[in-house]
Amino acid sequence: MVIDTLQTLPSFVYLMPVVMLFRVGDFAAMLAVIAYAVTPIIRYTDHGIRHVSPDLIEASQQVGCTRSQILRKVQLPLALPQIMLGVNQTIMMALSMLVITALVGTRELGQEVYIALTKADTGRGIIAGVCVAFIAIIADRMIGAWASKRKREYGLE
Repeated sequence: MVIDTLQTLPSFVYLMPVVMLFRVGDFAAMLAVIAYAVTPIIRYTDHGIRHVSPDLIEASQQVGCTRSQILRKVQLPLALPQIMLGVNQTIMMALSMLVITALVGTRELGQEVYIALTKADTGRGIIAGVCVAFIAIIADRMIGAWASKRKREYGLE
């Protein structure tokens, strides 16, 4: 229920409580980004672990594995490609929130987009936006390729 609530809140809503508690600055922005971007990794991890084949879990129980051994040695390795897709989505959401956190005083790339917006500087805005997009694309391709490789290694594709 908490994850559902976090996932449906508009991105600006995350800024209000952290600014009230921690004032305007980088720390408040970091907390807002974390609160906004944490939901995909939680959802994908839960989904990946729950959808490990019951046959594999039963086989590991039959050879005497404890619950923690099943989690560490069976479920997590098999769920890792799914978990990495959650990391991918978390990065995408964090990058989208990065621009919004410029409203609470962050610096660097998000601030560049915000300055370009306030000054109606199209060129500066496009360059900063393309930089954010390139970071997202590179992260997506690297994580996607790694997850595909792991799926093939485990015979999940």
